[in-house]
Amino acid sequence: MQEAAPLAPKQPETLDSSDYRIVIEPSGKRVKVIFNGETIADSNRALVLHETRLPAIYYLPREDVALRFLRASDHRTYCPFKGTANYWNVEVGAKSAENAAWSYEDPIEEALGIRGYIAFYWNKMDAWFEEDQAVEIDPGEGLTEYSNPLAAWMLREAWEATSSAELLDRLGRQLNEAGFDISRMNVIIPTLHPQMASNAFVWRRGETVVDERDFPHYGLQSDAYLKSPLMPIFEGAGGIRRRLEGPNPPTDYPILADLIKEGATDYVAMPMRFSNGKINIFTLSTDRPGGFTTEHLGQIHEILPILSRLLEVHAMHRMSRTLLDTYLGAYTGQRVLNGLIKRGDGEDIPAVIWYCDLRGSTALADSISREDYLDLINRFFEAMAGAVLDRGGEVLKFIGDGLLAIFPMEKAGTSKEGKDMFCGRNACTEALEAARDALARMQDVNAALAEEGRAPLRFGLALHLGDLSYGNIGSSTRLDFTVIGPATNEAARIDSLTKELGVALLISEDFESYIPDSLVSLGHHRLRGVTGDKEIFTLPELAPTADG
Repeated sequence: MQEAAPLAPKQPETLDSSDYRIVIEPSGKRVKVIFNGETIADSNRALVLHETRLPAIYYLPREDVALRFLRASDHRTYCPFKGTANYWNVEVGAKSAENAAWSYEDPIEEALGIRGYIAFYWNKMDAWFEEDQAVEIDPGEGLTEYSNPLAAWMLREAWEATSSAELLDRLGRQLNEAGFDISRMNVIIPTLHPQMASNAFVWRRGETVVDERDFPHYGLQSDAYLKSPLMPIFEGAGGIRRRLEGPNPPTDYPILADLIKEGATDYVAMPMRFSNGKINIFTLSTDRPGGFTTEHLGQIHEILPILSRLLEVHAMHRMSRTLLDTYLGAYTGQRVLNGLIKRGDGEDIPAVIWYCDLRGSTALADSISREDYLDLINRFFEAMAGAVLDRGGEVLKFIGDGLLAIFPMEKAGTSKEGKDMFCGRNACTEALEAARDALARMQDVNAALAEEGRAPLRFGLALHLGDLSYGNIGSSTRLDFTVIGPATNEAARIDSLTKELGVALLISEDFESYIPDSLVSLGHHRLRGVTGDKEIFTLPELAPTADG
């Protein structure tokens, strides 16, 4: 539905402002439109469209419009009872008006009378004439007072919903309490996620829970998407409406056959834009005999801007959560959302430190293509990070060919002195199981590489335990939420020792103290930059044997 441009004709007396209707009638006057000194349209056959609660609009026959001044644009809008509007820019000399004219080339039944007619925004044209008399346009003329119960509900109650699912559930119930007979309602919102292309919310009458679905990126190539009404709408084609009653209802989209089986009589899919211009989709189906009324669709269309903004708030929250989880990790991301955003914000925590890196990566990068190198390093990170995340650890960052992660200790109470007490055994147990899992995953990676005729990947992994400063560091405008402290440096030194000892996994004595008698000592070793020798351990199955 285009943004209505108020014109001179008054609303007809028969139009009841309590209902939502459109009325198309002949103007009976000669209408002329001027832009930059040129006559853009001049017609004795103008139609006037009156739409409830909106100013009247002149629609002019195409034959009476100077089409040479119109340039088609990509802009589209959709009205559920008039159809998709195509737009033109008006250009005369050096002056232009963007998307100043529109037309319904294939209107829906209620608006068939304006098929092919062209309308202009009154305030984008320089002058209007009726019977050669200049018309002074009042922007408020023709407007009527109204009370859309859905709009009142959106402003009064809908904002209380704390999620998109809750909002759709409340809206579906509200629509049917108002007599709309909605049988199914969908909202599809594209998202910024490494695995998911969009979020979908499906409300069905009679069900107590809104069905939330994630649509993966590869699904964009599936028949379910390519043959759905969604694709053309996302590509800017406007909306789609299909009446499903009668002996031969349309089934040009597979979803329509499913809806017909469910008893649906009408279906509409409408674009719903967010403030950044991104297109989302809102669909409705009803099993009401006769389908949707113009009044019902008009009331729904009026609330779409409000609904869109509420859904956008929820979508932005989900996107923020997703981006923080993806780039910072769930544990760290939650702290940022909780307000730890200033430089220096953070806390001191005891944790297991996981530090690993790929061996020989520099030579590897020089000997193979960029694509092959990225493939190999991502296989390595998938194995390592996947093992950490599956055991509740937090991947803090990827450092070149290395990975830094932590397993925070659980708080176990408060001492008599009022200090927090922590239990390290659980963190160490989970970290050790994650390390075993990572070693097994890397065996699978190397087996796959061997089948491809490629050399295995070599790596080192260190597990250490200590107190860390966990928070924001960096410049005032570019921060990194990470861990710093001696324990982090010691973990990196232990990882370097894996090269000297030829053992892929090394574990510190601080870590071993929480799970005694389960590891094998490799003796005491000096760590670069660390005072004193440190006892180093590994898994029994990795310990070197007497024969080497």
